[in-house]
Amino acid sequence: FELWSWLFMRVSGVALLALAVGHVIIMHVLDGGVSRVDFGFVQARWASPFWRTWDWALLVLALVHGINGLRVMVQDYVRWPGARFALNVLFALTGFGLFVLGTVIVFTFDPDAWPRS
Repeated sequence: FELWSWLFMRVSGVALLALAVGHVIIMHVLDGGVSRVDFGFVQARWASPFWRTWDWALLVLALVHGINGLRVMVQDYVRWPGARFALNVLFALTGFGLFVLGTVIVFTFDPDAWPRS
């Protein structure tokens, strides 16, 4: 498990770098930058399955990468097994809850249900 966890951290880190840098360039640099980002912009962007998938992949990879990093830190620094287990369960449940909430938002948001701005 630890080998796959270590490998996942490296691969997900590279993928996150590409997704996050792409996000920053697209959202904050190109075509007028941040001033053009409003609800209408998100509405038009999320009408495309490509952008929903991009944003969902960024969310999922960031959550799993971060929770795995917290797990490794707890393993390294928390010596008492009960506290280590409790913290890992807390982080896993928090990550799962955020994953569910984010996934529901990304996949149930209907851009056509809102008036265009």
